[in-house]
Amino acid sequence: MVDTHSHLLWNVDDGPKNKEQALRVVEQVLKAGITDIIATSHFMHPQFHVDVATTTKGIQQLQEELKKNQLPLKIHTGHEVRLHDKLLSYYSMQQIFTLANSSYLLIELPSYSVPHFTIKIIQLLLEKGIIPIIAHPERNKVFQENPTKLEQLVHAGATTQLTAGSLTGQFGRTVQKFALNLVRANLVHTYGSDVHNDSTRPFLFNEGLFYLEKKKEGEAVDLLLENNSRILKNEPFIYYEPEKIESTKWWKII
Repeated sequence: MVDTHSHLLWNVDDGPKNKEQALRVVEQVLKAGITDIIATSHFMHPQFHVDVATTTKGIQQLQEELKKNQLPLKIHTGHEVRLHDKLLSYYSMQQIFTLANSSYLLIELPSYSVPHFTIKIIQLLLEKGIIPIIAHPERNKVFQENPTKLEQLVHAGATTQLTAGSLTGQFGRTVQKFALNLVRANLVHTYGSDVHNDSTRPFLFNEGLFYLEKKKEGEAVDLLLENNSRILKNEPFIYYEPEKIESTKWWKII
C-alpha cells in the first residue's frame, strides 16, 4: 500500500522531533502494511518552510537509517504546499516537489478560509499539466459550512485527499461526519495518513479505512488505495462523477 501524505523527516517542521521518534513512526507505518510513503514536509506554511535541499537531505538521512535498521520502506519526495499567490513562481523555479515526481501536487488551504485566488491557481497549474490535490478539505471551516465551495473546485479540475485521522474522529465528530459525507458525495480522490509523530498525531491509515468499511464504503476504500498507487505510477485517477450537493440534505446523508 501507498501513503501519499506524511511528515516523517525529523526536525524540519511539526513532524518528528528527532531520529528516534521518526523511526518509531516508521515502525507503525510498516506494521500497517505500507511499502511506499511520500514525505510531504510543509512548504510556504506560515510557520514552516522546508525547501527542496532540506527535503532531499532529510529523505537521504532517513533512508540511510532505514537501511541500517533493515526497515523495508521506500520514501518518495513531496511537499505539502500552502496555497499562496507566489506558488506558480516557486514551481517554475523548481523549488517545489510534486508527489513522487508525478504530475500531482499536494496543496494545503488555510483552515478557516478559501483564498479568492484559489480557482485561478488551480487553472494555472492545470495549464502546466499539474493536477492539484487539496489536502484534508474536511478540516476546512468554509467547506464544512458550504460544501458547494469544494464542489466548485473539483469541477474546476482540482482533486482532494482525505486524512485518516479525520475518519477516526481525531479532529472531532463534526470533521468525522463531514469526511464521510464527502466520500459519499464522490468528492474525495486520494487518502493520506498525515502522520506527524507516534503519539499525538500517530499513523491511523488502516483505522480510517476500517471506519469506511464499517460504514459500508468498501468501494471507496478500493478507489482511494488505487488512486494512491496511481500517483506513484503517474497515471490518471479513477473518478466517480460528484453528486450534486443539496445543502438542505447535506447533513442527512450520514
